[in-house]
Amino acid sequence: MANAPTHPCNVISDGRAGTHTITSDVDIDKDGLAVPGKAAVGRQLAAGINGLGTADVDRHERFEQMRAGLLGSVHSWELVTAVDGPGTRMTLFLAGCPLRCLYCHNPDTMKMKDGEAVTADEIVKRIARYKGIFEVTGGGLTLSGGEVLMQPAFAANILHQTHEMGIHTTIDTSGFLGAACTDEMLDDIDLVLLDVKAGDEDTYKKVTGRALQPTLDFGQRLADAGKEIWIRFVLVPGLTDSWENVEKVADHVANWATVSRVEVLPFHQMGRDKWANLGMTYELEDTQPPSKEDIERVRDQFRARGLTVY
Repeated sequence: MANAPTHPCNVISDGRAGTHTITSDVDIDKDGLAVPGKAAVGRQLAAGINGLGTADVDRHERFEQMRAGLLGSVHSWELVTAVDGPGTRMTLFLAGCPLRCLYCHNPDTMKMKDGEAVTADEIVKRIARYKGIFEVTGGGLTLSGGEVLMQPAFAANILHQTHEMGIHTTIDTSGFLGAACTDEMLDDIDLVLLDVKAGDEDTYKKVTGRALQPTLDFGQRLADAGKEIWIRFVLVPGLTDSWENVEKVADHVANWATVSRVEVLPFHQMGRDKWANLGMTYELEDTQPPSKEDIERVRDQFRARGLTVY
C-alpha cells in the first residue's frame, strides 16, 4: 500500500506530523469503512488509493476524460482530523505540481504521470460514504496535492458534486495556478488553505523555482470574493526564516480581510528519504528544524498585525 504524503501542511501546530496510522477518531468496520471512533483528535486512516477503483483507459481516452474533468491523476487519500481544515476530513492528494519546493515533503506527487487514473464519480461515491462523519465533526472534503489546480476540471467536478451534497469543501493550494480556478469553481469552495512560501520574489524563486505574484493575485481575489482563507507558512531555517522575509509575508497576508488564521509550520525532515528513493538531489539534507524561540518569534510577527496564529 502506498504511503500517503507527509505534506508540510500536515504538520500539526505543535510540530507533530501524521504517522499514517489509525487513531481513535476513526474505527474500521467489517466492510473496511471508516466509522467514528471514541475521540475526534489526531490523525487518521491513510489508504493510498485503496478502496478507489482505477480506470483502465488508453492514452487518448485518458486525455479526453481528464480534459472533461471526468478522470484525474490521484496519488492517495486519507481520513484525517485536526489537519487540512476543520473537523474530520477526507483529504485527496492529486498528482502533479508546477513548483519544485526545496523542502517538498512529497516529491513523489510532483509528476502527474506518476498518479493513478481514478474517475471523479468513484471519488464522489467514497466522499458520500463519510457524510455522516462530516456532519458529526463539522468536517468535509479537502483537495490537496501536489497542486490541486493542475487538474482544475477534475477538481471542479468533484467540488461541485460534493458541495451539492451539503458537504464542506476545501482546497489546499500554493495559489500559483490560481488563474485556473474559475468563478464557478470558487463558488463550490468554502475554505482555501493558501500556502505562502515566501514574501519576496527572490526568496520565493529560490524556494519554489517560480514567481510569487500569481499567489498574491489569487490571495487578493479570494479576499475580494469573501472566501475564508487559512494561511500556511513553512518555517525553514536558512531559507524562509529571515525577519525581513517573514515581515513581507505578514504584510501580504494582513491585506487579505478574509484570512481567519495563520499556521506557522516548522520544517522537518520526514520527506528526506523520499528524495533519495527517487534519485533526486535534496538540498536541505543538513537543515535542522527551527527552534521553539524562532517559531514563537515568527508567530509574533504575524500576531503583531492582529492575525490569529497557530
